[in-house]
Amino acid sequence: MIGSEILSPFQRTLEEDGYEVVLRAPGETADSDNYSPDVILLDLAAGAEDTEVKRILQEAQTGVGPAVIAVIDPERPPSFDPALGLDDFLATTASPGELTLRLRQALWRRTGVDARNVLRCGDLEMDLANYTVHIAGQPVDLTYKEYELLRFLATSPDRVFNRETLLNKVWGYDFYGGSRTVDVHIRRLRSKIEDRHHTFIETVRNVGYRFRA
Repeated sequence: MIGSEILSPFQRTLEEDGYEVVLRAPGETADSDNYSPDVILLDLAAGAEDTEVKRILQEAQTGVGPAVIAVIDPERPPSFDPALGLDDFLATTASPGELTLRLRQALWRRTGVDARNVLRCGDLEMDLANYTVHIAGQPVDLTYKEYELLRFLATSPDRVFNRETLLNKVWGYDFYGGSRTVDVHIRRLRSKIEDRHHTFIETVRNVGYRFRA
């Protein structure tokens, strides 16, 4: 959550629902290594001139990055550009139930993850809470890195990632292996989740890989 004190009442509701919440004031620098939210609640008025907010909204316009829900004071609605890329709006007077429903809907539209933290694409089902994967109802045995690679790709469907980005996001910035590591894990992952009836990961020649929605 990014904004002023008007967001504070939402924090307890979300934490009670099991969400991990980080409240950041406008202008406060985010730790990019530990700050990778799935949904952002944004006080649009307070964060309008925030450099980080501007970056988030630019990503939202392209359909990548976290879902963004703007929180507004209905008595003093701010002026805004409808092309900002916001996923939804929420009034400061919203009930806890409305907050949860809007957040879950925004998360589903952006990542395909439903309210039970399960991602589905055709016969593929990933339980993100329990780290399990099923294809057509059958369990798939993946290593931790294979699972993390699949999760990262699947939660950003149709977006192409080069090998360097995948190394940074899945293995970490301190990993010293080469891009060959990504190719090997993609090949092993495909051998476990794909057959002539199922194709989930596409190779984009001379660029990288993407998950086919």
